[in-house]
Amino acid sequence: MLKEIKLRSNDALPSSMKAAVYRGNGRISVESVPVPEIGPGEIAVEVRSCGVCHTDLKKIEYDLLPPPRIYGHETAGVVAAVGEGVTRFAPGDRVIAFHHIPCGNCFYCQRRLYAQCPLYKKVGVTAGFEPAGGGFSQYVRVMDWIVERGVEKIPDGVSFDQACWVEPVNTCLKGVKLLDLCSYDVVAVLGQGPIGLIFTMLVARTGATALTTDTIDFRRQLSERYGAAAFDPRRPGLSEAVTEATGGRGVDAVIVATNAPGLVEQALKISRPGAKVLLFAQTSQTERIEIAGSDVCVGERMLLGSYSADVDLQAESAQLVFSGALPLEDLISHRMGLDEIKRGIEVAQHPAGRSLKVVIHPQERAWS
Repeated sequence: MLKEIKLRSNDALPSSMKAAVYRGNGRISVESVPVPEIGPGEIAVEVRSCGVCHTDLKKIEYDLLPPPRIYGHETAGVVAAVGEGVTRFAPGDRVIAFHHIPCGNCFYCQRRLYAQCPLYKKVGVTAGFEPAGGGFSQYVRVMDWIVERGVEKIPDGVSFDQACWVEPVNTCLKGVKLLDLCSYDVVAVLGQGPIGLIFTMLVARTGATALTTDTIDFRRQLSERYGAAAFDPRRPGLSEAVTEATGGRGVDAVIVATNAPGLVEQALKISRPGAKVLLFAQTSQTERIEIAGSDVCVGERMLLGSYSADVDLQAESAQLVFSGALPLEDLISHRMGLDEIKRGIEVAQHPAGRSLKVVIHPQERAWS
């Protein structure tokens, strides 16, 4: 009976699909690959939208993981098939899927350090090869522990492009919660790419004052639209603004939302004694930071790290996205089919002008 159910589930899927396969040395190849089969407790999702995340760009550019892999984890789509025992979802449901979910029972889960949980580190969504998210493909297999706790239904009226923001919003919300901001705080957000702009929106929702930096005019304009005072870090003005806004003390918190050289040093320089400095974009072992120990020790500053999503914030982050409380589709500058993914990665790696978020539409032909 089990075999019959499994075959019936997988028979609902095509045998092959298009996928963007990472082949090493920074190379991506759009290929025909087998559609991954699902087993008991699992679902198959037809991917409609998948955002290009900076962590995927780093893995590709710096060859951080051995090939072949199919990346992409900001995934929204339609349930195409369900395995035996799945009752919460049915073919046709519109869903988003997280690719990491913790066990809930281990040493780290008991301390809410979910990203350090051994099960969390195991990727639970794949399009084939070593699991790596798989969203840069037409179908993904969502494994059983993700189906249990890491899939959310998309409400009617919410587009797939809007829905694919749930995972990145979760990661930013986790960082903002860690800072425990007050309405009278002044917060610097360094970098106003898509992630930095989400941080700016979330800081504004706490009532805190945001000062932001970016070298691209359009991004600074958006930052100001979302309530921040924005500055070009290459020009004078930020230090004076920090002095004026804080009575000369320095900002109460800094979010380092990009990984440009010198930003962590700048974060310490503009922060007051006792400030919190959140490292969010420093995800590669190849990155090095040189700071004076006294800036942390004598200045009693707190250096914090925040990485990946928090399962406890899953419902809240989904509500923020689905309700439209955050104007996230405004941040999408490019929509592309899989055939254009190389150009999409190039745009995301080297932003300029009005470029921001790149979203891949695996089921469609290239357009932007």
